[in-house]
Amino acid sequence: MLTTDYKEGSPNWVDLGTPNLDGAAGFYTGLFGWDFRPGGEEAGGYAMFHLGGKTVAGGMAVAPEEVRSAWTLYFQSSDAEATAAAVVKAGGTVAVEPRDVMGLGRMAIFADPAGVTFSIWQPGRIAGLGAVTDVGTLCWTELYTGDVQAAAAFYGAVFGWEISEMPFEGGSYTVVKAAGTPDEAAFGGLVPIGSDPVEDAERPYWTPYFEVADCDVTAAEAEESGGKVRLSPVFMEGVGRFAKLADPYGARFAVIASAPAAGA
Repeated sequence: MLTTDYKEGSPNWVDLGTPNLDGAAGFYTGLFGWDFRPGGEEAGGYAMFHLGGKTVAGGMAVAPEEVRSAWTLYFQSSDAEATAAAVVKAGGTVAVEPRDVMGLGRMAIFADPAGVTFSIWQPGRIAGLGAVTDVGTLCWTELYTGDVQAAAAFYGAVFGWEISEMPFEGGSYTVVKAAGTPDEAAFGGLVPIGSDPVEDAERPYWTPYFEVADCDVTAAEAEESGGKVRLSPVFMEGVGRFAKLADPYGARFAVIASAPAAGA
């Protein structure tokens, strides 16, 4: 599970690029109870979403003809330049070179060998998201990819992730975690894109999961608010009940009402 005790290579930020920031803000504040805090000129219009006084996501307006509406995941790096070099060495590309963000930290944007966008955040005055795993916050990540082994090799080379297989009825699930952390610190999975009929086999991507109190209620509210239910709520023993959604502008995400931890 995610915690705010961020380790090298663990997710530490998530933000939304959308052609209609005000419209998207209305959708997500209604869905998750977030507070929307628009960004000023000094921040280039970059906005923040808060919950209970803690930052839970960022957001920015993008030109629809240039960038798809999407959520982007950021992973922790202690050295943005070294991570950029590791990305290139492993076969990825640098879309935005490492840069300072108002003294708050450093960021860069990359693409893996399959063309999937991801980013890094090197903490400065901002360590990362202020809350994760709680209801209404980021709690899990998944990469839908055409080649799980190749993806595992790439991200393992870049971030040092440890990869393991979690068996379930009819198959197994590839789980990732930061190096040297316990199994319960796993924060994501690598999924064959062709295994899910709702996924576009030509377009691998990362998706964030947000924790919710009631998956069915949230899915219904998303649809009523102009979003799309891409995969209706599904229950998985020991995991919880989850659904795959899209906001009114096409950004894909998922929600889950997680099963209680063993012994809880």
